[in-house]
Amino acid sequence: MDVTIKKNQGLNKGFTLIEILVVIGIIAILAAVVLIAINPARQFAQARNSQRTSNLQAILNAIGQNMADNKGIFYCGGSPMSLPASSTVIKMGSFADIRNCIVPTYMSEIPVDPKDGVVWTGSNYNTGYEVLQSASTSRILIKAPSAELDQNISIER
Repeated sequence: MDVTIKKNQGLNKGFTLIEILVVIGIIAILAAVVLIAINPARQFAQARNSQRTSNLQAILNAIGQNMADNKGIFYCGGSPMSLPASSTVIKMGSFADIRNCIVPTYMSEIPVDPKDGVVWTGSNYNTGYEVLQSASTSRILIKAPSAELDQNISIER
C-alpha cells in the first residue's frame, strides 16, 4: 500500500491576515468619511431646531385661540392678562407665566425647549422660549433664544 501525502492540500483555504487587515482598514476609512459627511452633531442640532419651530407654532396657536375666544384679548383665569412688551421667558413666576392660561384648554401641555427647557413638575417649569406683544402693533412675537447653528427662530402674528 502506497500512501502519499499531497503537498499543499488544504493550505489555500481562507484569507491571509494581511488581506483581512487591508479590508478592515478600507472599511474604517469609509466609515470615517461617511461620519464626516453625515455629521451627526449637526443633524441633531437641526432636529432640535425643527422641534423648536414646531413648539413655537403650537404655543402661538394656543395664544391665538385664547384671544380669538375672547374677542382679541388674552385671558387668564377669567380676567384679561397683558403679554409683556419686552421679550420675557415663558416660565413659572415670570410676567409671561401663561401656562395656566392655555393648558389644558388650548393644548395638553406647554412644550419646552428640547435642550434647555424644564418640563412642568407641578410647581415649576421653564419653556426656554420668549414672548412679547408689541405695544404699537399688538402683534405677538415668540422666539427661541437657544436656537443652534446660528439660526434665529421666531414667529410673529
